[in-house]
Amino acid sequence: MVNVNAVRRLQPRLRHVCCKSWRRFLACWRNATRWIHGESLARIVGLSLEERSSYGEEEQGDHPEPSGQVTVDPYGFERSEDFDYESYEELMSEYLVVLTRRSIKWSKLLKGKSKVQKNVKLKRYVRKGIPNEHRAAIWMAASGAQDQLDKNPGYYQSLLGADHDSKLMDTICTDLNRTFPDNIQFRKTSNSCLLKSLYNVLLAYGHHNPTVGYCQGMNFIAGYLLIITKDEEKSFWLMEALLGRILPDYFSPAMLGLKMDQEVLGELVRAKIPKMWRIMADHNVSWTLVVSRWFICLYIDVLPVETVLRIWDCLFYEGSKILFRVALTLIHHNEALIQQAQSLPDICQIFKQITHGPIVDNCHAFMQRIFFDPGSLSTSTLTKLRVTCRSRIIAEES
Repeated sequence: MVNVNAVRRLQPRLRHVCCKSWRRFLACWRNATRWIHGESLARIVGLSLEERSSYGEEEQGDHPEPSGQVTVDPYGFERSEDFDYESYEELMSEYLVVLTRRSIKWSKLLKGKSKVQKNVKLKRYVRKGIPNEHRAAIWMAASGAQDQLDKNPGYYQSLLGADHDSKLMDTICTDLNRTFPDNIQFRKTSNSCLLKSLYNVLLAYGHHNPTVGYCQGMNFIAGYLLIITKDEEKSFWLMEALLGRILPDYFSPAMLGLKMDQEVLGELVRAKIPKMWRIMADHNVSWTLVVSRWFICLYIDVLPVETVLRIWDCLFYEGSKILFRVALTLIHHNEALIQQAQSLPDICQIFKQITHGPIVDNCHAFMQRIFFDPGSLSTSTLTKLRVTCRSRIIAEES
């Protein structure tokens, strides 16, 4: 039985980690795992602390770490020069308790199995966060990607072995080195460089779905999938689930699905936050102008990494309505700030600001809010709005 109180006793040490050496923090961590019998905290947070330490050492020659601080996060992203280590470690010291508790519950639920049946209990578990140790497996199972992989053995390799479209290859190569320049896993000098795997996944998907081929933004989605799964074939099938079933027409040539959902968000704001809708209308601001990046990147490089992953947990399980819940929560929480806007440029700047700060840094609290603040959001409501908005867009573009 895991003693969660032991983790709480570790919190004071964690809060001061930014002022001490990383190796001393590792020592504290190992002490904590000795207190907690039968579970290892090191695997609960995703990459092991040894891996996190090696990331820091790998880049240390070019980017020395000030005061022993680790300048690379658990997923390989470099932290900015103004990164607030003290606030982050204080936040993480609280979040570790949540991670530990959730990991124990997930382990009991799965009992060593990777396949799951969708039900109310599992939905509740997903909303509270999937531990990194189970994340890839649950994404695969919940999205139907695992079923597709099982039904199509060897299909991914056959796509890579087929004759390739030179135009598709050139287009992918153009974007390859632009993918996460701040992540050391996507650098040619990295020991675990993911660029080749990224190229393979995008090339295979382009041949699998020639109507879409490759579109800017897909590289970031595939990159996130590789960071979590560390597996090309699983990343390919998760992309197929996302772009083929969960978010159809987001990356088609006309991007009709993307345009439609941005208009749907506008209609939801009109119904749920009418003052915000009126401000946007008064300043003649189109929703595409301020939220297109939110939707096309699925909040990658918009919100903090851990928050994005928590959103994706629900995206793979519940579908695209989670994207609307996130957007509505951001707008609702910042209603007073948006009301101060005096012009279109003001609104655009504010919409950039509202994706930063404590509300989104605390991913656990934020995920609780997205299921409370927007209120009811049924699939039938979204379906009706999508039909209306889709017809309107087609009429306007014809």
